[in-house]
Amino acid sequence: MAATAPLAETRTLIKNISWQTFKTMLAEMGVERNSRFAYENGIVEIMTPLMPHENSNRVIEGFVLVLCEEFGLEVKSAGSLTLTRDDLEKGGEPDSSYYIQNESLIRDKENIDLATDPPPDLVLEVEYSRPKINKLSLYA
Repeated sequence: MAATAPLAETRTLIKNISWQTFKTMLAEMGVERNSRFAYENGIVEIMTPLMPHENSNRVIEGFVLVLCEEFGLEVKSAGSLTLTRDDLEKGGEPDSSYYIQNESLIRDKENIDLATDPPPDLVLEVEYSRPKINKLSLYA
């Protein structure tokens, strides 16, 4: 009998989607969802994390927060903040994101606009399966 590993996430790819359609999808689906979206070059990737994925995310987040505390660094956890750049037509939602060096610049902000605000100093992507969109390129 062959043992199979339980799924940690599911990924769905949709091709030939315009930037405007992607932004409409985000707006229509709202923030009360557990799926995370990424967009690059007409491709939308929808990743739905399952329990093992989220467990790993929380463990790593704990390390990040403890390290910041031990080094005396202020940190603002921004979670899976939706990050979009209209000028580049790219967007993504990391598993977790953190403002550390730029924490004071966004401390009291409710909304982040990458046209005027700095991006998170650190983003966390937990990968059990290979994403279809290059996240390193996306977040660079």
